[in-house]
Amino acid sequence: MNFCFKLMLISSLCFIFSISILPPANAEDAEKPVELETGFYYTVKKGDTLWDISQHFSDSPWLWPDLWKENDQIANPHWIYPGERIRLYLKKDQFAQKATPAPTVEVTEEPAPPPPKGTFFFYNAIDQVGFIRKPPVSTSGTIFKSKDDKELISSGDMLYVRPPVKGQSAMIPGSRYTVYRYLAPTDEKSSEKEIGTQHLLLGVVEVLRNESDFSIVQVVESYRRMKIGDLLMPYALRSPEIYLKESVDPFDGMVISAEDHLKLIGEQTIIFIDKGANDNVFPGQQYHIYYQEEERIDPKARDRVLLPPVDIGKLIVLHTEETTSTVLVTYTDQEIKPGLKVRAPVR
Repeated sequence: MNFCFKLMLISSLCFIFSISILPPANAEDAEKPVELETGFYYTVKKGDTLWDISQHFSDSPWLWPDLWKENDQIANPHWIYPGERIRLYLKKDQFAQKATPAPTVEVTEEPAPPPPKGTFFFYNAIDQVGFIRKPPVSTSGTIFKSKDDKELISSGDMLYVRPPVKGQSAMIPGSRYTVYRYLAPTDEKSSEKEIGTQHLLLGVVEVLRNESDFSIVQVVESYRRMKIGDLLMPYALRSPEIYLKESVDPFDGMVISAEDHLKLIGEQTIIFIDKGANDNVFPGQQYHIYYQEEERIDPKARDRVLLPPVDIGKLIVLHTEETTSTVLVTYTDQEIKPGLKVRAPVR
């Protein structure tokens, strides 16, 4: 009997000790790496709760279950940890029209408040984002042949590259280059002269070795179809985490075109606008796409009145040059066309 009691006591102590050295289940979940998708994220700070975060970003703490639903890596909604990245739940009715005030009261639109620190937009395909620049990038080389004259060039294929100046191949084996192509930004004949040259990014190659008059490279990433005559420039690693910044206000921009020259522009489409770093535009700023019509109040009169602007889309800046920016359409409730206007968000 005494022996049985001792055995039970030892077993109980071993069980208690084993539990005490195990890390909390929630802490384990918090340390698991989370693969981020394209979207807006918030980095948790000490003292944050889903209730508070929902109140800040959705104007209602009662929407915290939707926030939890968007983040299946959170095992327990009552336990979130500093440094954890939470995908934000954004409402779709972004452009609901409010009642118009009495005409005797002059209403001034207030700029949107600055984004909270630690909020960022994640765009995994950031290395594929091209740009419009004037003058264009100086090329580091030109593809003049593919191995076995392969037409459908893809990852793993070998290419032959000639230097800009004959006999001066300065490519270092192991270094990487972005493959790109020059394009006119629009169909207008003068667009390249007036706006700049579009740089369409096609993929990434790695230098294998140099010969006397050319270099041999291998495709390591392919975004779009490459072909003979495409150009190379040094590869620059860009972070997919784009921290939000306060937008310029007032702002008067215009949509130039879609990166892939699509006729139908919708959500998740890369487009260009005609404002850049010279206009204090930087990655992480957000703007609205809108249109504004003029109309005659009286069909018999010549005078036209300017109607209130109508927001139809939202965008976030991914990359800026001096006079242009590359942006992503994050929301739209109708088709977007080149020539539409861009302005700062309003409350």
